[in-house]
Amino acid sequence: MASGLCGAAGSLLLSSAPWGLGGRSRRMMTLWTQGREVFSAAVSAVLPENMMRGSLALRGECLLVDGRSFAPMGNVHLVGFGKAVLGMAAAAERILGDHLVRGVVSVPHGIQEALRQAGKGEMLLGPDSRITVLEGARHNLPDRDAMEAASAIRELASGLTEQDLLLVLISGGGSALLPAPTPPITLEEKQSLTRQLAARGATIQELNTLRKVVSLILSDVIADPPELIASGPTVPSPADPGECWAILEKYGLRSSLPQSVRDVLSGLGGAGTGQGQAGLVHNAIIGSNALALEAASARARGLGFLPVVLSPAVCGEVQAVSRLYGLLVRFASQARSEEGAEGSLREAILGMGPEVGVPDRDLLHTLKVLEECRGGALCLLSGGEPTVQLRGKGKGGRNQELALRVAMELAQGGSSLPAPLGVAFLSGGTDGQDGPTDAAGAIADPLLVSEAREQGLDPAQFLDNNDSYTFFTRLSRGDRLIRTGLTGTNVMDVHLVLIQGEEAGSGAHAAAGRS
Repeated sequence: MASGLCGAAGSLLLSSAPWGLGGRSRRMMTLWTQGREVFSAAVSAVLPENMMRGSLALRGECLLVDGRSFAPMGNVHLVGFGKAVLGMAAAAERILGDHLVRGVVSVPHGIQEALRQAGKGEMLLGPDSRITVLEGARHNLPDRDAMEAASAIRELASGLTEQDLLLVLISGGGSALLPAPTPPITLEEKQSLTRQLAARGATIQELNTLRKVVSLILSDVIADPPELIASGPTVPSPADPGECWAILEKYGLRSSLPQSVRDVLSGLGGAGTGQGQAGLVHNAIIGSNALALEAASARARGLGFLPVVLSPAVCGEVQAVSRLYGLLVRFASQARSEEGAEGSLREAILGMGPEVGVPDRDLLHTLKVLEECRGGALCLLSGGEPTVQLRGKGKGGRNQELALRVAMELAQGGSSLPAPLGVAFLSGGTDGQDGPTDAAGAIADPLLVSEAREQGLDPAQFLDNNDSYTFFTRLSRGDRLIRTGLTGTNVMDVHLVLIQGEEAGSGAHAAAGRS
């Protein structure tokens, strides 16, 4: 790759550094600002209104849904479930007009008031809406309110005829909002098993394996499998008891299962769930993490960085993921003359692929770009949903914990980072809420650990208690936290590493980076 294609960002400068920033440079604060802009672009690309307008439209006498044509004759019914569904439903009703007969959506408890307070009136339904909104699933767990919503959705769908069109809106969080435990499993037993699996670090794919028309789907699952997004209610899928038993065994829960769960798993066959008729169902992924990363790449390029997408499917424990990002930063900053060190770093990075869900081909491509553009301004992008094992009783979320762990990795490798090289890491949830906090995520850099210790904060102690939110709130009055408010969308998390070029600030190089 020609060096002229490598970015050399530096033209976007803050007029002055805020008070209380200690040894932070204007250069570092510029990276923070740019990182927030890139993250904002990622989220904006997958907002419900944008997704729906791109996938649902009336053209004369035809209703176009993801490129397929249907004949709407005032016969469209709508159901939906998920964290982002309220905004999707509002957009759908504006598009469908009188063709919409009625609808029912199941959404998280308190989301209407939260969106109202966030000033997102466009995501709310009007007083004359034909869609009924039912809230439930407090703390993202199935509850009685969610079961009542599921019953209302079932009632609407079961009353339709072959002349009707059912539009199903699905987004992340739908599993908890459409609970229908297989008898004799009770809701309480399902809640307990879900809590235990999540606390032990089970992935969303594993959870949805166990908690098993025209669908417009906003994906919050790695690789966008329709059968796993909100547990895939519109996708016929085989019931595999062996896979369920293996997951329960992996997390040490097999021996403590309620008898009702044992009975259901023992009775499962290989005939499948029988949901719907495949020939009459059309599932369309209208928004995903990959789309968010595409928009983030465009914004990064506009800021003078060369964007490099590692993967939209990063997973695994946050410790492993943070280690990977630390190694990639060291590799990007390694002097060309240190061939031995570079070889060992390359080997270590490639060895981490299975732990973080990134294939060798993606790692090799990323390493190639980092090597060829060493010294230029780079933006390394990825997405996914790492997991956190809960050991403490603190307050935080996976994005804030990941950012803090990356900061520790950067501090440990600080001696190998050239002094002129500016590095910033950002991890944020596209839904705007990282765990039970008011932050979407946080920003880290090589100075974070020393800054924290100067203020009497021990990062390791906070990590041991899963208390990353408290840490970032106390550090420099919380200025590293990413606070977007509730976004109304959800396509997992976005991670980005900004590496400022060695000649940042040069107008000529900044211009070259944008060409």
